[in-house]
Amino acid sequence: MAIDYEKLKQAAREIRLDIIKETYFAGSGHPGGSLSAAEIMAVLYFHEMNIDPKDPKMADRDRFVLSKGHAAPVLYAALAERGFFPKEELKGLRKLGSMLQGHPDMKRVPGVEMSTGSLGQGFSTAVGMAIAAKLDQSQRRIYVMLGDGELQEGLVWEAAMSASHYKLDNLVAVVDWNGLQIDGKNEEVMTVTPIDEKFRSFGFHVISIDGHSLEEIVKAFEQARENKSKPTVIVAKTCKGCGVSFMNDHPGWHGKAPNEEEAKKAVAELGGEW
Repeated sequence: MAIDYEKLKQAAREIRLDIIKETYFAGSGHPGGSLSAAEIMAVLYFHEMNIDPKDPKMADRDRFVLSKGHAAPVLYAALAERGFFPKEELKGLRKLGSMLQGHPDMKRVPGVEMSTGSLGQGFSTAVGMAIAAKLDQSQRRIYVMLGDGELQEGLVWEAAMSASHYKLDNLVAVVDWNGLQIDGKNEEVMTVTPIDEKFRSFGFHVISIDGHSLEEIVKAFEQARENKSKPTVIVAKTCKGCGVSFMNDHPGWHGKAPNEEEAKKAVAELGGEW
């Protein structure tokens, strides 16, 4: 079946627009590392995963876990664009009484499979989900996104060791490697490279891609499906704040919301309407 790349491109654009508006209306949040993951999320939610927004608890659905839970704006945007809940809800991000908390809540948000925020724990949970799918003899696949700074957590590597030991070829991890974290560059805070070689040494099938190329992302997930007897990690080189000139590759936008002037400028750059 032909892949509609124009549809995926449009989905990524809408996700970015939603991220800007979400964080502006909230007055807080994490736009930088949400924007860097827009293409990956567009491919997952509009092409790769077996999901049904009309039946969020479908038994053999694929699961996605956002292990870097602070990037909740990109997950909420993808879910809303896919139809899991009305887009109007996005304006409630981080507001008292809203279902859209600062980190994903599996009990309140349709389509959220795991409450995350404590770095490393989402990856560990995804490994458990993949083991459960194997025990159930289910064809469902488990997808999990990690931040590059998150790789500094020892828990990540304990989970990686387990994933390899249990030959979880139904598990696909994606590392959003934008090179920045809240305190600056990875290489200055705590070196995480070589990411590919580290995962390879833990027994993973490693695929390195441009995390903003829809074609490379689609191909990587296809290769992951063909891989047998090993978990897969897709090391996606991205740019923090991608799509917005003044946020692009800037650590200051890790956890800072745009003001009205900045939000309007970002929306205009993305070709949207305020």
